Amino acid sequence: MGTGKSSVGRCLARAQGWPHFDTDEMIESALEMSIPEIFATLGEERFRDEETRALKRLDATQRAIVIAGGGAVLRSQNIRRVRELGTVVCLTADLATLSARLVNRYDRPLLPVKNRAAQIEALLQERAPLYQQAADLIVDTSSLTHDEVAESIRKSLGLAG
Repeated sequence: MGTGKSSVGRCLARAQGWPHFDTDEMIESALEMSIPEIFATLGEERFRDEETRALKRLDATQRAIVIAGGGAVLRSQNIRRVRELGTVVCLTADLATLSARLVNRYDRPLLPVKNRAAQIEALLQERAPLYQQAADLIVDTSSLTHDEVAESIRKSLGLAG
């Protein structure tokens, strides 16, 4: 949350000329609700179920950029699935950067209005080992623009031409 996954994914897809699939967008479309509405009315468990379904629907033979939510790693089957889909890139940022990026974002159901920094830190601590397990490449986005992150990924993966 706040690392720039969706924006970087779109930049990377554009640079590569590949389609992109954002699981959050897929879920919103399938349920015809925003992510905050889904969490509020159906709950996090239902959202996670839909996330798993979205990942299963993707074609592993098609070159594409898949943008999975930060909580996708909470289910081991999702980690296996994203690895089946291809190279897994994890975007990170330091706590101060994430807090600054998310300070005025009220569309994040896992972030309470108060103690945002503490909640971000708790989520990072919980998920960091899972991100490490899933990732083929980790990129710190703290001091980079979306285009710079996309270019860094392209270079690291030998995609830049």
